[in-house]
Amino acid sequence: AGGGLSARESRRTRGTMVLIHCKYKGEEQQFLYETTVEIGVKDLIKELVEVHNLRLRIQRLKSEGDDLATHGPCKPLDKQGLDEDIQAEADGVELPPRGPTYCKDPIGKRTGEAPVPQAQATLRKALDDAAAAASKKQVEAKHPLTKRELVEHIDLIRGAVMIAYPMGLPEYDPVRIDIEEDEKPSETPIGIDILDETAQLWWAGKQMLPGNKLSVHVGRNEKTKVVAKLTKKGAGAPQRENPITPEEHKAMLAYYHKRQEEMKHLEQNDEDDYTNSAWANSRALKNHFSGVGGGRGVAYRGLGGRSSGFNGGQTF
Repeated sequence: AGGGLSARESRRTRGTMVLIHCKYKGEEQQFLYETTVEIGVKDLIKELVEVHNLRLRIQRLKSEGDDLATHGPCKPLDKQGLDEDIQAEADGVELPPRGPTYCKDPIGKRTGEAPVPQAQATLRKALDDAAAAASKKQVEAKHPLTKRELVEHIDLIRGAVMIAYPMGLPEYDPVRIDIEEDEKPSETPIGIDILDETAQLWWAGKQMLPGNKLSVHVGRNEKTKVVAKLTKKGAGAPQRENPITPEEHKAMLAYYHKRQEEMKHLEQNDEDDYTNSAWANSRALKNHFSGVGGGRGVAYRGLGGRSSGFNGGQTF
């Protein structure tokens, strides 16, 4: 029907979507994703890989984009790492005057021609918002990610870069490369964590087969939550997670260390001052019932309901 919600959008509105807690390698690469039990595992892997790669893309844009806002565009590859001032002095030439926003790059990778402060602020805000949207903290906030949301943030970064550099960035600038297209899987430091559609999805120590529907593996309950892991093809089953978190491990170590110190102190203490403690008093029970040492004692009621003497509520 025109203008109506799709079956998937309708389930999301009712809060009856399967929630996938997707992980890859370390703790940094994780996110939540909503889907349905009717989806094929092959299609689910494709969607999870797209979100995973978009998160990596935003992380790269955040890192390189901050440098762009501070130190300007990249130098040509054959000139990166060279100090222009030292080179000009050695060649006996004078460098042209620099603009008011010039900020020298200490590693010599970028030109130093930073954008104006207003454009810097716009670019940094777009980068910060995108990084927050792709952060693993979204898992703690129970916010599922979508491809559309992440692509919109990349588009905002693209717009901010166009405002800062209307003439465009050089084709070898990493920011331009990541804005225009995603990196391909490779063995380089950048491409090693990027996945493609041949990735494998694992749940409960078993691989989810691409030819099955998700319901074959997790059942037909749309309110299921699944912790699944992505791996590269042929990488085998992912390593099982520790039964306790690092924070719980630290707390346990602190407790046992404290307990060990207490026991060590008790072993060294061979005095009999413990006899003055309330728990070591052999008359504690008698004193409690007789009202000595803070006890309330025992009261008996006599005939007629009045308290007098032994038959009237005298306290022992």
